[in-house]
Amino acid sequence: MLPFSEPEKIYFLDIETAPQCANFNQLPEKWQSLWEHKTTALKLEESPESAYRRAGIYAEFGRVVCVCVGRIQLQDKGPVLRIRTFHDAEEVTLLKKLSQWLSRNMTSENKLCAHNGKEFDFPWMARRMLINRIPLPNCLQFAGKKPWEVPHLDTLEMWKFGDYKHYTSLNLLAETFGIASPKKGMDGQMVAEKYWKENAVKEIVHYCCEDVRTLAELSLIWASKPPLEAIEIIV
Repeated sequence: MLPFSEPEKIYFLDIETAPQCANFNQLPEKWQSLWEHKTTALKLEESPESAYRRAGIYAEFGRVVCVCVGRIQLQDKGPVLRIRTFHDAEEVTLLKKLSQWLSRNMTSENKLCAHNGKEFDFPWMARRMLINRIPLPNCLQFAGKKPWEVPHLDTLEMWKFGDYKHYTSLNLLAETFGIASPKKGMDGQMVAEKYWKENAVKEIVHYCCEDVRTLAELSLIWASKPPLEAIEIIV
């Protein structure tokens, strides 16, 4: 069976993350030392203070700002995408709600789908849940598995068609297929500043929803089905 032959059984997911603190100097001394060690291991050509804007990439140093999950419903008028958003000032509250929602809604017939999800979104969520002492839902119970053993879908992996030489961004795929760009006025590198300096959570959530919308539209093209007719967002 083709991966997107039944898009209504797929939950399209995207997460946005930020560093734990607004800047390096706000970190406790022990965590400053740990971040310095991390930047040395990564061989970054900038100071730990400057590199800290990237800390949201790493689950040990970051926090979840929002998670958006969308599901397609095939209707007579055309496919409708319904997106559920998770965001809260307290990360642990956000993750508890997300864990409970995934436990209720994910079944053996459903799959998660994200762009670069096997390298980022899926393990990142699992790590932050464990750090916050939140039981993992079954759909995130794949510690120790090989990437090809993870049951969920990854559009980056699928687009490679076995070619592992190149990284293709979701924005590039959108442009390639003539889909509206998910990066209008914002991209992932801006999330930390938008979050800590502007408290622009609504803008970040909207940006996250746009990535979910793009994933859903790609899946419909892959499945040779009509484009989205409408999008409904549950805040």
